Amino acid sequence: MSSNSTPYYFVPGLSSHPVSAALGLLAFGAGMSGWVNQAAWGGPLTAAGVLWVCFVMYQWFGDTIAESNSGKNGINVDISYRWSMAWFIFSEIMFFAAFFSALFYARNIAMPWMGDVESKLLWPDFTAVWPNDGPAGLVEKFTTMGPWPIPTINTLLLLSSGVTVTYAHHAIRENHMKQAINGLAATVALGLIFLGFQVYEYYHAYADLNLKLTSGIYGSTFFMLTGFHGFHVFLGGLMLAIVLRRMIRGDFTAENHFAFEGAAWYWHFVDVVWLGLYIAVYWM
Repeated sequence: MSSNSTPYYFVPGLSSHPVSAALGLLAFGAGMSGWVNQAAWGGPLTAAGVLWVCFVMYQWFGDTIAESNSGKNGINVDISYRWSMAWFIFSEIMFFAAFFSALFYARNIAMPWMGDVESKLLWPDFTAVWPNDGPAGLVEKFTTMGPWPIPTINTLLLLSSGVTVTYAHHAIRENHMKQAINGLAATVALGLIFLGFQVYEYYHAYADLNLKLTSGIYGSTFFMLTGFHGFHVFLGGLMLAIVLRRMIRGDFTAENHFAFEGAAWYWHFVDVVWLGLYIAVYWM
């Protein structure tokens, strides 16, 4: 976002965006509640809530971009954006920490406990070996997802995207806008290829390995971790695509380009999470 060195804090006027977004989120929550309870109106209301929130976000961010391009954002606003993005990424770290902790608990604490002598009285044939499909007959047999070849290819793709977005960052700081655009476009393309491979991986899991979300604790942790990460790749790619559009339009300078920096921070966070996921889910 563009900003100047003026030491003031721009305060926008009254806006309906927060209320509109809250109504959309309320519709989304109510729709999800009805959906999981198999109400006929649940799905449509959920979709309507999501579409409304997306529309409000489009309008809201459009206003913010216009304020930035008109030079209203001083140094104090720039600092607040940086702190806000940092805390947002911290909240995402805690989000993934919860799922990694669930995986660790199931594999390293609950599994050995289930194999104790007392538990053998309930399930004599149970073996405390990870991955586990639980007591016989409760979960369909499945094959685990190994690191070859798709997860490893996706790791190379994300590591490469980290290089290209860093290249773009250095280019924009040196006012080489063409190189910055090329680097950012390559990053977005690598993210899209990653998502394409993950879609195929999910198809392979369901069709060939019988690995599903209902495949015991292994299936639930696998799809929750990889699925939410894929969703974050989509969000990060969307951020970078919007920044790319603004970069082509000429919204940024070598001194003022925090929208790019914030999206790049988020992309690096997505890369780091994948490295942990690649080791903990596919190798261990």
